[in-house]
Amino acid sequence: MEKNIISWFNELLKELLVNIGISEKFLADSDAIITFIIMIAVAFAIMELVYRSAFFMCRRIARRKRYEFLQNILKEKRLRKLGYIIPPVFVEIMLPLVYSGKSTMFQYAEKLTWIWFVICITIGINTLLATVGESAYTNSKYHDRPIKGFLQISRITAILIAIIIIISILTNKSPVYLIGGLGAFAAVLMLIAKDSIMGFVGGFLLLENDMVRLGDWIEIPGTGINGNVFDISLTIVKVRNWDNTIATIPPYSLINESFINWRGMSESGGRRIARGYTIKLDNIKPCNAKMLQRLRKLDKELEEYIKRKNEQATKGLACNTANPDGLANGTIDTNAGLFRAYADIYLHKHPMIRKDMIVMVRTLEATDTGLPIQFYCFTTTTEWSEYESIQSEIMEHFASVMPLFELYPYQSSGARDTIISGLIEGNFPIEHIEGLPFRTTK
Repeated sequence: MEKNIISWFNELLKELLVNIGISEKFLADSDAIITFIIMIAVAFAIMELVYRSAFFMCRRIARRKRYEFLQNILKEKRLRKLGYIIPPVFVEIMLPLVYSGKSTMFQYAEKLTWIWFVICITIGINTLLATVGESAYTNSKYHDRPIKGFLQISRITAILIAIIIIISILTNKSPVYLIGGLGAFAAVLMLIAKDSIMGFVGGFLLLENDMVRLGDWIEIPGTGINGNVFDISLTIVKVRNWDNTIATIPPYSLINESFINWRGMSESGGRRIARGYTIKLDNIKPCNAKMLQRLRKLDKELEEYIKRKNEQATKGLACNTANPDGLANGTIDTNAGLFRAYADIYLHKHPMIRKDMIVMVRTLEATDTGLPIQFYCFTTTTEWSEYESIQSEIMEHFASVMPLFELYPYQSSGARDTIISGLIEGNFPIEHIEGLPFRTTK
């Protein structure tokens, strides 16, 4: 039966080739080779037929269901690359039917077909990995995960395995035997590919511990790296700094060194403001009735606050846990305490300050320049330019109203201050001096 098939197939090929002008003598000398070539041509024709059918079906399904994976596999002829595996499979099936199993042509053709098959399998694996990676980047769940390094190491591993299998086919030795003899080569490989291996380990730890994602804002103290991560690969992490410079660092550096990831701030939806002024100590004084009466007109809620505090003082209620109504972010005992109360009211009323997060105005430990007062709150936006605008508006407002409470922030004296001081001490008319502090002449 086998001989009949072989004879029939060879006679058919000879007749076809003679009809197109090839001599019978040439066919007698190269019969087996030409048969192999024709078999390959038929295999590619079958592959093309299968590819076009699969492409048509996948495109129809992708249009209806919008599967991301199918849409990506239709790009860049990836489906055709997957189809490359069909020809060697077809040839391997046909070889025993066309050639005698003991013939030299069969042995060489079988080796060549298996090498071809391994190469096509490697191309298919790399194509699938590329498709999976692209699908993951467009998936909202995985788009910010550092999977690029894992895809790279998977491709390298697939290529290395393919090389070992091809060598084993050529040498007629088991792949296990070859792997066992790679001890010395592995030591050299560790030296040459140290960064890649450490990068893979670092990338795995980054992914496992969810330390860095694409789009994260990270800051590495002492390096000048401060910006958004836009690429994570096997050997490098790329960061676009705020000045649009690009910084590259190996993944294992993020494991070995400490860094700040601002993702938590972005996910919370609020960005912290923690700034303040240092008030001159000699400006802090008790509030008198005249000051309280004047400051009542500054803000309606501040007026109610002063009224409530006066009532509590009349009743002898102290600010403690037994009297929750007495607790407040400020007092009316001093102008600094009243300013803290005003600042707290202002921040709670501000439309761009989150009320579900901490809003606090506090004094810190006194220094040789005065008493620091800090405004602590969170904005409703994390976008950088909007955040800076909100922060600037708040700080400018507090700087403008502090003199109304007869408070002044500390500021190092300059040459103009020295000149003004000399003019005042020299009895120069104060109304003709420009650049005096706000409300000095009031």
